Order: sequence, then structure tokens, then C-alpha cells
Amino acid sequence: MFEPIKTAYGKFLKNFFDQLVPTTKPMREYVKRPYSQAVLIAPSRMIDKAEEMFEKYLRVDFTDKPTKPHMLPVILLAVAQDYTPTGRDYTRQMADPAYVIMEDDPKQRVFKLRTVAADLRTQIAIFASDTPTAQSIAAQFLLFLDETPNRRFKSTYEFAGVKTFWPVQIEAPDSPAMQVATEAKNLVILAIDVNLKVEVPLYSAPKEGEENDGKGIPGTDDPAGYPILQTIKVKGYAGLPKEHPETIFEDEENVHE
Repeated sequence: MFEPIKTAYGKFLKNFFDQLVPTTKPMREYVKRPYSQAVLIAPSRMIDKAEEMFEKYLRVDFTDKPTKPHMLPVILLAVAQDYTPTGRDYTRQMADPAYVIMEDDPKQRVFKLRTVAADLRTQIAIFASDTPTAQSIAAQFLLFLDETPNRRFKSTYEFAGVKTFWPVQIEAPDSPAMQVATEAKNLVILAIDVNLKVEVPLYSAPKEGEENDGKGIPGTDDPAGYPILQTIKVKGYAGLPKEHPETIFEDEENVHE
């Protein structure tokens, strides 16, 4: 459910990494690295386990060459395992299903849609061998968040072969970069809390055996949609003036009397 958001978040952080300005000697090497070796995800490990995160990073084998010490700095991203619905003073979930047609669906099928509005707690941990480097990366990251276009990004969800884009908003761009205590020598850790307000779509289609529009195969990645009223044939004049002519639609498909 939230994996597309993590993917979008990774791309968002790459935009930050690509514009990072080196202000110290270690940063000059850092900005030349592949992004995949500069920013890593540490699943389920929040900053209260910062040293565990760092130990896991040290065990990552980026190449098949003989082992050598990993270079600092590095950024590790953690996403909390808990789940918090977004407060109703901010937005509302769509708990009651609504019938929708996705704009880019070539078959124009009707599906049901509900949405989940949630707050995701994430933390950015900056590991460096010196204070100036850690502070520079933290300051530039918070500056990046403060740019108007960077207060939000989009996550991509796919259903029935159609991609839709859903908003992810940064709750606040001014969180402090707090020092994390560590017993390791020559290691500075700064942690920044970043709360994401997300909206997740939940599309549903008719199951096998349920009435559908025949435009797909229920239970597959190309599902059929819900049936819709296409034509109407009126017989009689109940409730209409006598002079009102009989209304007949010539297409007899899916006729409802």
C-alpha cells in the first residue's frame, strides 16, 4: 500500500542529492558517488537505533571487489512501522466508495474508489566523520524542503493498467537536525524528522461471478468494470402530459424499462 510512496520519496531525495553543493572535502567525494551508494533506505529502523542502521550500512557490499571501509558521509532514510490516520482538521478520507472512471483508461470502465489519508513518520539520518560536513548536508536538505515546489511530490499507483498520481505533502520544512549520541569515534549523526501527509487510493472492481461490464476479466490485472446504464426505453406516459411524445432510444443494448 505505501511502497509507491517510498519509491517516490527516494526519487524526491535524488533531486536533493543532485543539487547538493560540496562545502567540505568529504562532500566533494560524496557528490560524485552514484545515488544508490549515497542515500540508502534502512527499513523499520528509526533514529533511536541509529548505530544499528550504520552497522547495517557497513555490511552492504556495493561491489564484488575486496572489502574496504565505506566512505562517509552517507544518508540513511528510515520509515516508521506505525500507522497514523491524518487528522480531520487537515483532510478527510473517502471512506464511502465512489464510482469513478479513470481519465486515461481507454476502456472507460467504472470502478469503486476509496482513499486512505495517513501520516507517515520518516527520518533522515546524516552520518559524517566531521561536524561541518554533517551540518552542511542538514542545512542544505532543509533549504531544499523550503523551496516551494519541494513542499510536495507525487506517488504513482497503477490499477487496471492505468497509472494515477496521488499527492504527498511535507508537513513542515523547518524541523531541526538533532544530534544523535553515539559511542563511535569520529562519527557525527544528525537526524531530521520529516512527516509525510499522504493519500492512498483503493480501487476495487467486480469479483468473479459478480455482474460486470464485460470489458475485462475479473480477478486479473485487466479487470472488468461495474455495469452502467447505457440506454433507456420508455413505454407509456405515466407522469407525463398526454401530448408528450413517446421517447425511444434506438440502441436496444442494455435496455432498462
